[in-house]
Amino acid sequence: MDQFESRVDLQSVKSFADAIKKQIATIVVGQEQMVELMIVAVLSKGHILIEGVPGIAKTLTAKLLSKSIDTEFSRIQFTPDLMPSDVLGTSIYNPKDSSFSYRKGPIFSNIVLIDEVNRAPAKTQAALFEVMEERQVSFDGEKYQLGFPFFIVATQNPIDQEGTYRLPEAQLDRFFVKIEPTYPTKEQENSILANVQKGINHTKVDGITPVVSTKELETAQTTIQNIIIEEKLLDFITTIVQTTRNHPSITLGASPRASLALLNGSKALAGIRGRDFVTPEDIIDLTPAVLRHRIIISPEKEMEGISATEVVKEIVARIEIPR
Repeated sequence: MDQFESRVDLQSVKSFADAIKKQIATIVVGQEQMVELMIVAVLSKGHILIEGVPGIAKTLTAKLLSKSIDTEFSRIQFTPDLMPSDVLGTSIYNPKDSSFSYRKGPIFSNIVLIDEVNRAPAKTQAALFEVMEERQVSFDGEKYQLGFPFFIVATQNPIDQEGTYRLPEAQLDRFFVKIEPTYPTKEQENSILANVQKGINHTKVDGITPVVSTKELETAQTTIQNIIIEEKLLDFITTIVQTTRNHPSITLGASPRASLALLNGSKALAGIRGRDFVTPEDIIDLTPAVLRHRIIISPEKEMEGISATEVVKEIVARIEIPR
């Protein structure tokens, strides 16, 4: 093991991940898997989609992640009447010289929390396409670049909740992972109640101070690019993604973005776990979060109550694991 550790210095990755985990754990009880996947996405320069029922700390965890990094943060509450200009910005008329100037919208920040992203209509969702993929906004023939870092943390309630819209496939594909947090266990819920009884306000994050800098984030992101992944694991990734395109239970398979996400994400996950090399388990653990929102289940399977996560796990189980 020592000979492997000497190849890449993972201290920057470990320090970054540990600081974020410790900060979030001061307020959020449980949800370790959600936090780990969020850190993986941040290290991989990807956007995060969190879907779950109300009240399980989706927005709270996203706010804590944002406040843990020493950079600019903005929050946008998506509503049915939200316009693209409310997100991207608009032209302001200056009567002094009869000219228009561009006033940037709240998307011009480093970390953008979009709460209940599936409550806005399609035209507002479409406004995010360019900014999510190219980190820029085109307006009146001009291109405005966003700074570093830039990533979106979006939360949404399940599609069958009242007053929600299904996100376009092209937009879903731009999210690095889709995280589905679950209800806390009985022990965890007991801990939540005990904290409240002690006077700990688990919703108050104003006093949270940054624990990592943008320089530390950039160093950690650069480090994971050097993590080693063998050729047979690259083939394992492409086999998984290719299988989604020819599976009888799937009407729309995953795009090459999914392959890239599995590559970069598995390297980040390996780094967080203290290894400078990727194992098949890293890829297997990450696959549901990377693929579940990028595939469309056939109507027959949907009527049977089969979820995208179940289909993804079945695909992985049928593929021989490289050793």
